[in-house]
Amino acid sequence: MPDGETPRGAVDLRLLTRDEPPPFTVLNASGAAPLVITCDHASNRVPEALGDLGLNRAELARHIAWDIGAAEVTRRLASLLDAPAVLSHFSRLVIDPNRRVDVPASIPPISDGTEVPGNRHLSDREIRQRREQLFAPYHAACERMIEAKIAGGIRPALIFLHSFTPVFAGEERWMEAAILWDRDDRLPRPLLEGLRARGIATGDNEPYSGRSTEDYSLHAHGDARGLPHVLIELRQDVIDTKAGAERWAETLAEILRPLLTDPATFRSP
Repeated sequence: MPDGETPRGAVDLRLLTRDEPPPFTVLNASGAAPLVITCDHASNRVPEALGDLGLNRAELARHIAWDIGAAEVTRRLASLLDAPAVLSHFSRLVIDPNRRVDVPASIPPISDGTEVPGNRHLSDREIRQRREQLFAPYHAACERMIEAKIAGGIRPALIFLHSFTPVFAGEERWMEAAILWDRDDRLPRPLLEGLRARGIATGDNEPYSGRSTEDYSLHAHGDARGLPHVLIELRQDVIDTKAGAERWAETLAEILRPLLTDPATFRSP
């Protein structure tokens, strides 16, 4: 076998080439706000080594691959609030940053009725590649940003920003926004009140729940540290344009600014 050639059937240990971007993007790292924003499903990018996972371009543009509009809202919100943000740089179809790695939805073989051929019959090594080279570095970046705030004497609030489809399984969703949380209501309650006071139809732990035992980020970064936190979901059709994302980022910033200066937000839970 010629030098440097990979044996047939072997798996290259490096998932990302040197020319590819890292599995996360950090924005406004020195932002002064007592806040860290994360966007788990910011990108629909698939590493070159995995091709297209057996999907066409149209499928990879759908919500199954990423949270449409969420990245743009995250970028703008981070700027408006002068807060650091960490965004994923790989598709949730490759490995989902917001699912525990021991559940089937972590690397879904099927998503919203669409089969994902590139996720079937994976070896332990292939699964480990995705966990160690994508999932783990992204969450390590989130942890570093949180630790940097704490090292500077600030126990930050955490916002996990997501989006959801207007229609799912043939049912129209009535809410424009949703607030997901588990036990800690320091941010969720006033945020719900602020959105509803503006006439915005807002779900409280629907259409998804912050109490899901399969989800990862809210529990690993928020609950585990005792930091005030909330997962915000926005309906994709209200943020899928630049103007819509801007408008929603401004609305969230308007509600969040007084909460970030209110001692009640940072009281012991």
